[in-house]
Amino acid sequence: MARIKVTQVKSQIGRLQSQKRTLEALGLRKMNQTVEHEATPSVIGMVNTVKHLVSFEEIK
Repeated sequence: MARIKVTQVKSQIGRLQSQKRTLEALGLRKMNQTVEHEATPSVIGMVNTVKHLVSFEEIK
């Protein structure tokens, strides 16, 4: 299965609580922190929820 690399590029300060929890569920706690996940539908849905706060790319 494909993997994706997710990097937090904007701060979570002043964001909705649900967006903060989504970032935490993805494993992102700090700015410019990067994590890798399997590209499952649930992870892709979480990335789409906070797409304005993160950048992501597919790893082959």
